[in-house]
Amino acid sequence: MSQAKVRIALLFGGRSGEHAISAATAAGVLKAIDRDKYDVIPVGITRDGRWVVASDDPELWELRSGRLAEVTAASGSEVVLAASSDGPQLQVLEAGSVPAALSQVDVVFPVLHGPFGEDGTVQGLLELADVRYVGSGVLASAVGMDKHYMKVVFAAHGLPVGPYAVVTPRDWSHRREDVLTRVKELQLPVFVKPARAGSSLGVTRVEDLADLERAIEDAQVHDPKVLVEEGLAGREIEVAVLGGRGDGPPRASVPGEIVVDHASHAFYDFEAKYIEEGPARLEIPADLPPAVSERVRDLGIRAFEAIGAEGIARVDTFVTPDGEVTLNEINTMPGFTPISMYPKLWEASGLSYPDLIDELVQLALERPTGLR
Repeated sequence: MSQAKVRIALLFGGRSGEHAISAATAAGVLKAIDRDKYDVIPVGITRDGRWVVASDDPELWELRSGRLAEVTAASGSEVVLAASSDGPQLQVLEAGSVPAALSQVDVVFPVLHGPFGEDGTVQGLLELADVRYVGSGVLASAVGMDKHYMKVVFAAHGLPVGPYAVVTPRDWSHRREDVLTRVKELQLPVFVKPARAGSSLGVTRVEDLADLERAIEDAQVHDPKVLVEEGLAGREIEVAVLGGRGDGPPRASVPGEIVVDHASHAFYDFEAKYIEEGPARLEIPADLPPAVSERVRDLGIRAFEAIGAEGIARVDTFVTPDGEVTLNEINTMPGFTPISMYPKLWEASGLSYPDLIDELVQLALERPTGLR
């Protein structure tokens, strides 16, 4: 008698500005996941927060030149994740009718990026439903999303972070001159970014303080809290971290480098990442001295453990010409398309994309629900 397949609810889309990137990630997973081992139910979240049963056709969700995928209410029937005596269920909601069970759920794979998905909100919902899920828990997800508190936690663990200033909404409305004074203590150029956003949305490189106010207000379109970071002269080196099995330690991939054509892009912005071809390339493994490579891998694992991450995270660093390594940030649900840095790093480390998906699901199934 064949063993029943594990049933996965693949959760994507969402309310953040990274909606289309999340859909592209879902497309990659839908294409690569082992259908002999897993039943997959795609569940899209619209920009206004409705959950719908979505198409299983990955081509509908791929990121293509000139087109960003969008989950809409027309994508399928509305669903809700509900507890039952048999375990978590996806239930279909039809107007004027009793909710009908769609399926039992063994594990949720939330490939959501940005606020209202990667920041602990959905993780909290899944904890309440007592359902296993891929990736970090509530606290680690929240800390990893908020670049301000991320740096506070890193520094408290003795990990190297660069100089920065935080701009809260109240600071900006009532103490603007104080904010500008604090920022002037940082060396130019500075990078102004939303504190709780990803994919380089709302990020501006500022070389003249006359442009600072406009940059802060552009970032506030995405998040009322803003971070201003001193630009660090160094190479952008990233490492992929994977949780350990059982009581085993986290695992780090070989490091990789993002090389940007600065003639066309000042930094690795949204267009360079996802829209245009050519302005940036990934070099995997990064050409680093062995000692520096090992330092990057070690800091990646230490950053992962500092915030209490689980399952998956990408850690971004800067490596200076003299070999010093400084942490930039950690992403608890990094880009996960087949051509994204995280899967590519593991592919170069001996773990294929389908096997990486399988490993992440198995880590989620192995992990107990509740406090841990």
